[in-house]
Amino acid sequence: MDKKVLDHDVPTEEPVTFHFLAKFYPENAEEELVQEITQHLFFLQVKKQILDEKIYCPPEASVLLASYAVQAKYGDYDPNVHKRGFLAQEELLPKRVINLYQMTPEMWEERITAWYAEHRGRARDEAEMEYLKIAQDLEMYGVNYFAIRNKKGTELLLGVDALGLHIYDPDNRLTPKISFPWNEIRNISYSDKEFTIKPLDKKIDVFKFNSSKLRVNKLILQLCIGNHDLFMRRRKADSLEVQQMKAQAREEKARKQMERQRLAREKQMREEAERKRDELERRLMQLKEEATMANEALMRSEETADLLAEKAQITEEEAKLLAQKAAEAEQEMQRIKATAIRTEEEKRLMEQKVLEAEMLALKMAEESERRAKEADQLKQDLQEARESERRAKQKLLEITSKSSYTQSMNSSTTALPTDLPSFNLISESLSFDFKDTDMKRLSMEIEKEKVEYMEKSKHLQEQLNELKTEIEALKLKERETALDILHNENGSRGNSKHNTIKKLTLQSTKSRVAFFEEL
Repeated sequence: MDKKVLDHDVPTEEPVTFHFLAKFYPENAEEELVQEITQHLFFLQVKKQILDEKIYCPPEASVLLASYAVQAKYGDYDPNVHKRGFLAQEELLPKRVINLYQMTPEMWEERITAWYAEHRGRARDEAEMEYLKIAQDLEMYGVNYFAIRNKKGTELLLGVDALGLHIYDPDNRLTPKISFPWNEIRNISYSDKEFTIKPLDKKIDVFKFNSSKLRVNKLILQLCIGNHDLFMRRRKADSLEVQQMKAQAREEKARKQMERQRLAREKQMREEAERKRDELERRLMQLKEEATMANEALMRSEETADLLAEKAQITEEEAKLLAQKAAEAEQEMQRIKATAIRTEEEKRLMEQKVLEAEMLALKMAEESERRAKEADQLKQDLQEARESERRAKQKLLEITSKSSYTQSMNSSTTALPTDLPSFNLISESLSFDFKDTDMKRLSMEIEKEKVEYMEKSKHLQEQLNELKTEIEALKLKERETALDILHNENGSRGNSKHNTIKKLTLQSTKSRVAFFEEL
């Protein structure tokens, strides 16, 4: 740390690009990454290594990791904000995964967004931690590979990670052939290009291998010493400084959780107030529409009443006119009867005319009577129309009184959001004096979260299998890489990173050393 940066072996050309990266990977990111900034930087490092394909990630897990990365960057999913195409410029999946399937960017975005929507309520640090929990179970996570040769000159790969030393076939970086956990190794040293590892059991012979360069030996030794030291330190009680850091981190996490809950409550109350306001505005609009319809009905009633009154007047006049004509016909009939008819022909003609006049008079009387009845009916309709007009006016008066009451309610409710900050008094009066009992309670809550996470992992695996089955039909088999094939074979056998290492370490150290030398 006392050496100047430019005194190290760095390129001389300008500009010089430096990458600030973690050298030693944690076994359990959730337990070991205490500070939020450390977690964030490590998340960015692991994400870049997965996208650059330095860490192999199967397609279905890549989609899930992408959804957590989107949650960390964009926050909760909102369909009104995060519309189709909002991930078009984002680099979320390894190119190998994209090329392996006959799927458009829109199809990938649809699948990522479907899982992104399920992460609602997770803060940035929580989404990043979920990303790291999944990434740390990938086979190549945290493994540094080096080309080596054993005594027979067989070319192999040495993998150094947080759990120990692993020997790989050069064509298979996923599944180690032999593993030596750090607690079985007593001493590591090198001379020139030859590396010597002494097992903890002194009865077992040391085993040796050769690296390609002396410089590589220095790096291997540094990684071994650092990982071995961290491996042993993790299995001891935390130092006072680490305990204090973890306690502070728990307090900070609890404070943030309470703050998030307070904000969530305020947001919920705001949304509830807005919903009530919208409901009142909708009700007000409905009342306005009802008032408008009542006004229109009143106007139609008034127009109908005027038309009926006019029609009744016309019918009455027609009835009077018909009555007058009937009277004239009666007079004409009397006049004809009074006239002397000299000849029989004239008498017959007169009788016929009298008969016609009588029939006409009868028809006039019937028509006059019908017109009179029609006039009475129209008067009755006019009376009913006026009664309807009176009821419409009464209903309009009722609606107007309701509308004024609703407006007063609306003004009082709309003012509600401005009073919401008063809830800050509650949170401001809270004390963050965490006692031992509080720490125990927080520890219990954290343990409970772990148990819940383990329960969710089964559901998560089912989701991954479902996505894998869904996109399997779109896979281009000819584009599968060697790592894809190896991963599928491991999956069909039920092998994972941890159970493979566990099986290998069940063998005796002596047999593993002998096996390494016979490779």
